This record gives sequence, structure tokens and C-alpha cells, in this order.
Amino acid sequence: MQDISLTTLGITLFILIILSACFSASETAMMSLNRYKLRHRSQAGHPGAMRAQRLLDRTDRLIGLILLGNNFVNILASAIATVIALRLLGEAGIAIATGILTFVILIFAEVAPKTLAAMHPERVAFPAAFILEPLLKISYPLVWLVNIMANTVLGLFGVHLKSGAMQHLSSEELRTVVNEAGALIPRQHQEMLVSILDLENVTVEDVMVPRNEIVGININDDDEIILKQLIHTQHTRLPVFRDNVENVVGFVHARNALHVLAEGDFNKDKLHGICREPYFIPVGTPLNTQLLSFQREKRRIAFVVNEYGDIQGLVTLESILEEIVGEFTTDITASIKDVHPQEDGTFLIDGAAYVRELNRTMEWELPTDGPKTLNGLIIEYLESIPEPGTSVLIAGYPIDIVQTSNNAIKTVRIHPDSRKDSTLEAQG
Repeated sequence: MQDISLTTLGITLFILIILSACFSASETAMMSLNRYKLRHRSQAGHPGAMRAQRLLDRTDRLIGLILLGNNFVNILASAIATVIALRLLGEAGIAIATGILTFVILIFAEVAPKTLAAMHPERVAFPAAFILEPLLKISYPLVWLVNIMANTVLGLFGVHLKSGAMQHLSSEELRTVVNEAGALIPRQHQEMLVSILDLENVTVEDVMVPRNEIVGININDDDEIILKQLIHTQHTRLPVFRDNVENVVGFVHARNALHVLAEGDFNKDKLHGICREPYFIPVGTPLNTQLLSFQREKRRIAFVVNEYGDIQGLVTLESILEEIVGEFTTDITASIKDVHPQEDGTFLIDGAAYVRELNRTMEWELPTDGPKTLNGLIIEYLESIPEPGTSVLIAGYPIDIVQTSNNAIKTVRIHPDSRKDSTLEAQG
């Protein structure tokens, strides 16, 4: 290097520092890429994303290439800086050159380019991929040798290359991604996506119509009563039973019943003939499982039974869909028939109302990890059936017991506007 001019050495040193900055920025940008977004853009045919995806499929080779290049230009820059210092300042210039070069590389070839790359990974990584991919092919033998030695060292510590492969997101991680999507996904769509993820944590008894509220046709009733039910029913499908719901015959579709009525010779035998056999599902079935079962069985309604085969309630496809998209109504109290808003801002609520339904429709936060109904929730907290006039504070919501029967709470008053931080207090 003694025959090379200082000007040439200075220009070469400047170029090497630029190359070092490029290698540093490329490394940070490649590692900072959102792998799922990258995969999407790669599948969409984006050239830069496709090249970056191929490079990241073997991260060890990519890192080996970048570090080889970065270390080579840094060492060469150090050697040139030393020569320049010797010519200008003699032996004393070596220490000065080392200090200055360290500062320059740290700021201009490491911190600044890596910060920029971390802030805009795609804008740096995609153009860099066009250079890194052919560079990897040219230097492949050397990179392969370095990777073999590095992977051997890692293997001694029980670290294998496949363990660093792209991992799948858990449902909780996916929920976080959806919630943090911001304006990229409308809020209503975010809620729907989160509701789909929550289906596995909700069971059929959380959304079923309880046994005592099942509306159906008693085939042993008079023909006039049955005809009146069929004509005035608000349901598309009705359960048909003998005397009580335990002796279920099946389900009748209102459309099929109207066809029989139109023929003018309606009788119970024809009603029995158009009934579809009942469909039973066990309690505890997650909603996501039941949704797939409805699809597989071509069903829209089913009876929920306990371990003894006793019918506990009725669940429909619509009730599961409402868990995803919300209530099919714009009136928040109309969707729950047991909620009656009062002028003072309180709500009179039937004790049989479902806690999950109240939370979803009224946007409350009552506990859902215990009893399903408001009556059961209060009784569990108090461990007794309270007298009218008793007040209880559950999840911060003041609740007044308005009416009780011998074995259940019939009506309560909730003060949502007076919610407090306490979890439970009670007074008579």
C-alpha cells in the first residue's frame, strides 16, 4: 500500500465505511421484517419480498453472508486507516486512527444505519435482497464453510437449525395482533375476529335457551291449539314433543307445516311425518366445535343434554353466529327481553338473564367464569337466597334484589353508572 496515494486510500476508506453501513442496515432490516406480512407480499408476487423470503428461509446462510461481508470491509478499513495514520502521524497516529475509526464506524456504519433499517425494514430489505441474493451465490462455498463450523458449535450446546424456524401464532398471540391492528381493520371487524377466537372458550350452555323457556308443540294438544301455534309462531323451527320436552319427537320446519296447512287436511300424523329426528349434543361442547358439527350434520338447531341424557336446553345456529357478529338488532335492550331500562339510568333485569348475554349486549363486565345466569351469580356470591332489599356489589356493579321467590331471585336492579372498584360487598 506504500505506492498508493493518500487520496486513493481515503476514497477507498470512505467506500468501505459505506459498504459496512449497507451490510449493517441489511442485517437489521432483514431480521426486523414482519414474517407474516412478508409471506403475504411474497405470495402476491412482489419481487423484493420474494427474494427476501428466499433469503430468510435459510437465516444461517443470510447471517453468514452479511457478517462475512461486514467483517471483511471493517478489517480492510482498519488496515487502510492504519496506513494513512502511519504516513501522516507516524507510530503515534495508530492509536489516534483506531479511536477515530471506531467512532466513525460506530455512528455511521452501525447505530445510524441500523436505526434507520429498524424503522423502515421493508424499504431497506427489499432493495438489499436484490444484491444479497446474487452475492450469496457467488460466495456460497465460503458461506457454506462458515455455516458448517458455526452450526457445529451450536450443536454442541443443543441448538439446532430447525429450532429457529418460523413459529405459528397461538390464539392469544393472534388476538393481540388483531387488537393492535388499529385502523388497518375496522373496529367492528376486529371484534368479530376476536369473537371467533373466543368461541373455543364458550360452551353451548352459555348461549342455549334453558329448558323452561323452550317453545314447542305438544303433539297431544288439540288440533286447534297446534294450528294456532304453527300460524302465529315467530320461530322457523319448532321442537315437537309429547306432553313434555323430555319426550321429544323431533323438529318441524314452519315452511313444511304451512305446506301441509295449505293442503287443507292437516292432522297429527302428517305433522309427525314432516318432523325431522331430534339432534342431541352434550353440555360442555365448545361453540367452535358445535359450529362445525352444525355444518357437518346440515343442522341449525339441537337439544343440549347432560350426562344422564336429560334435556337442559336448546341451542341454535343463530345463537352461535350472534356470538361472532353480535345481536341482530340496533336496540341494545330489545335484544334481551328481560332488560328494562329505567328513567334514573338503572336497569330492572330478570334473574334468569344470561350473564354473557348481558355483558355482550350492555357492554358490562360481570364475571363469566362461574354461574351462567344473573340469579346463579348472585346466589353463588351470597351463598344463600337473599331477601328483597338486599344490595350486593359484584365486579363493581351495585345490584339491588327487587323480588325473590322461594328458591330463586326473580328481579334485580343494576346501577351501571355507579360502578365501583370493589369486587364484592353485601348489605341487608
